[in-house]
Amino acid sequence: MAKKEEHKHELLENPEAIKHKLEDAENWVESNPKTMIGIGVAILLIVGAYFGFQYYKGTQNDAAQKEMFQAVYYFEQDSLELALNGDGNNLGFLAIIDDYGLSDAAKLANYYTGAIYLKQGKFNVARLYLEDFSSSDLLVQARAYSLIGDTYMEEEKYEDAAKYYNKAANYKSNKYFSPAYLMKEALAYEKLNQNDKAKEVYDKIINEFWESAEYQNARKFKARLESNS
Repeated sequence: MAKKEEHKHELLENPEAIKHKLEDAENWVESNPKTMIGIGVAILLIVGAYFGFQYYKGTQNDAAQKEMFQAVYYFEQDSLELALNGDGNNLGFLAIIDDYGLSDAAKLANYYTGAIYLKQGKFNVARLYLEDFSSSDLLVQARAYSLIGDTYMEEEKYEDAAKYYNKAANYKSNKYFSPAYLMKEALAYEKLNQNDKAKEVYDKIINEFWESAEYQNARKFKARLESNS
């Protein structure tokens, strides 16, 4: 160990030792020109492939966003089958996911598809698409978690529902959306007859989101639970 330390300090403190190492490296390069060229070409290929992929991904996203315009319109008009499968001229969300899978627009198509299947009562399928969606967006990611919670509520799997409502409420927690998700979480606990946990959630709304529209209902529902206990 001592010999290794001495050798290390020699390299750091002795200019001649550093010079000797550099000369060795230069000699190796001169003796192995083909290897160095190969390394250089490999680096260029890797860099080129990375930027090529980024360009391709960008063009895919632009094309997917243009295709999605009509599908989103159908979704907003509650024409769910047209939104999912297209109208013969415009792609639906399912085809956008298949054709433009690497794009951000395709990720968003997963969200819409999950929401549609939830409306249609196909809860397992809805979860598959919603779980494939990911975003850093304040509103949509939390909403996706809440929709997953809704699928579990519909199936009366209240513990799973509470977990996802909690995820929704705590995703970039804010006074605009979090209280509504917390109210859903509390309801799931009430369905489980876990009234103490429900009261804790109502307390969170009362203490942390007293400016929210949910504040008064949280107080009322907590009081109801206390009067029944």
